[in-house]
Amino acid sequence: MYIIPIGIFGLMHFANAGQLSQMMPAWMPLKTILVYVTGLGLIAAPIALIINKKARLAMILLAIELLLFMVFIHLMKVIGGDEMAMGQIFKDVSLAGAAFYIASQSEE
Repeated sequence: MYIIPIGIFGLMHFANAGQLSQMMPAWMPLKTILVYVTGLGLIAAPIALIINKKARLAMILLAIELLLFMVFIHLMKVIGGDEMAMGQIFKDVSLAGAAFYIASQSEE
């Protein structure tokens, strides 16, 4: 139940790269490329967990990616006055926590 939405989020990064790159801060370079790279990470992590290859590393990297989303995208929006982004912060922290937990339970 956890990894299916993560993989779908990754696919959505590829399907909506233009829109997602517009959500990123103005100072961030190579926005579209970053959207594709993060989408790839969101797809690779569930695959690693399903095939049980480098699952621990994949979950740690997924958690770090989610925390970076929180800091560089959603927190910046909250600081800029968008209170609705606070829900995204809670979502990212929760998903990152779950990824760290899954990593702690994974064998490598």
